[in-house]
Amino acid sequence: MTDSTQRPLPTELPEKALDTTPTSPWPVRVLSEKIRGYIDRMPPVWVEGQVVQFNERPGSGMQWLTLRDTEADASLPVTIFSRVLAMLPQPPAEGDHVVVHAKPVFWTKRGTLQMQANQIKAVGVGELLARIEALKKVLAAEGLFDLSRKQRLPFLPAVVGLVCGRESKAEHDVVVNARARWPQVRFEIREVAVQGVNAVREVSAAIAELDRDPAVDVIVVARGGGSVEDLLPFSNESLVRAVAQARTPLVSAIGHETDAPLLDLVADYRASTPTDAAKRIVPDVSEERLRLTQARGRMRGAVAAMLDREQRGLDGVRSRPVLAAPQTMLEARERDVVQALRHSRHALNALLLHASGEIGRLGAQVRALSPASTLERGYAVVQRADGHVVRRPDDVATGADVHVRLAEGALEATVTGTRSSRRAVEDNT
Repeated sequence: MTDSTQRPLPTELPEKALDTTPTSPWPVRVLSEKIRGYIDRMPPVWVEGQVVQFNERPGSGMQWLTLRDTEADASLPVTIFSRVLAMLPQPPAEGDHVVVHAKPVFWTKRGTLQMQANQIKAVGVGELLARIEALKKVLAAEGLFDLSRKQRLPFLPAVVGLVCGRESKAEHDVVVNARARWPQVRFEIREVAVQGVNAVREVSAAIAELDRDPAVDVIVVARGGGSVEDLLPFSNESLVRAVAQARTPLVSAIGHETDAPLLDLVADYRASTPTDAAKRIVPDVSEERLRLTQARGRMRGAVAAMLDREQRGLDGVRSRPVLAAPQTMLEARERDVVQALRHSRHALNALLLHASGEIGRLGAQVRALSPASTLERGYAVVQRADGHVVRRPDDVATGADVHVRLAEGALEATVTGTRSSRRAVEDNT
C-alpha cells in the first residue's frame, strides 16, 4: 500500500537548475552529480598556502593535509598520494609554506570538496624574502614607514602593554629587565601565538585590545629569534597595517639584531632584542637618581658661583671712594657751590658798583642840565600869573603880578617897568 503523503517522482527531471520548481525539484543525487560534473570540468591549478594540519599515516597510500591562506581565514583540505610525498627531501610540517598542483574533486556521497594534489613544492626562503621585499616597497610607497608618522615614546609609562608568546623567554626578558630598572612599572600582558597559522590573528587582536585600553601608555611586541619562516607572521601585511593604525606608541622587539621583519619598520621604535626594549621603555631608577644628584650639585654650584660673583661685585662697588666715603662727593659739590656763590657775589658787586657809578655820572649830567642848577648859580625863573615863563620884557606888562622862582623859595612881585635887553646891557656897563 502506497503512502498517500509520498510525492510521486516525475517521469522527467528538469535539465537546468532554473527549470526546477517546488513541484519538480532535483533529487540530492542529481544535484551532487551536477556539481561533480561542473567541478570536473575545472582544470588543475597551482595553489599556495600554509600547512596547518598534517598527520602522516604510515602504510597508507593516501595522505591528508589542510592548506590555509596566510592573509585570510580560509582553508581547503588536500589529498596527496604517499608516493608523491616520498619524493620530497622531508615531508611537510605544520607551518610550512607550500604550493601544490591539484584538481578540485567533489565527493557526491559526502557532499564534500577537496583538492587532489599530484605535486607539492616548498616555498624557499629566497622566494619568501623576495615577497617580503616587494610588500615592503608597496607599504613604503603608501607612507607607512615615514618618520613623520612615528610617535615619541613616553618617558615614564605607568602601564606597559606586552604582546608575547606563552611563557616565553622574551616575556621574561622584558618584564624582569624593566622592573629591575623601574620597580613601579606595571604590565598588561597578552600571551598569544607568535608563530604559526594563528599568529597574525592573535597578535593583531592583542594589539587592538591594548590600544583601546586608555591606561596603557606603550605597547611592546616581543618575540625571540627564529628562522625566516618563524618570523614570517611579523611581515604579514594585515599585521603591519594593524600596527600602523594603533594610536598607542608601539615598540617592536622581534628576534635578534640581524632579524628585520616589516613590523620593525612600521613600529614607533625598533628594539634590537626584548632586553633592549625593556631598557628603552622605562628609565633606570639608579641612573635617574644619579642624574638628579648631579643636577642638584650643578645647581648648587651655579647658585654659589652667582652669589660669589655678585658678592665680589658688591665688594668692588663698596670699595670705591664714592661709596666708601660718600661725603667726599658732597664736599666736592659743596666747594663748587661755595665757589660759585663767591663768584656770583663778586660779579654782582662789580655789576652793582659799575651801575652805581653809571647812575652817578648820569645823575651829574641830569643835575647839570636841570634848571635847579641854574637857579643855584643865582638865576631866577619869572612866571606870569598863568604860569607862562617870561623870557622877554614884552611877555609881561607894567603893573602885572609875576611869580619869581629862586633856588630856594619864590617871590611874588609886581612889574613896575620893562626895558629891552640892549638897554639893560648898557645900563649895566
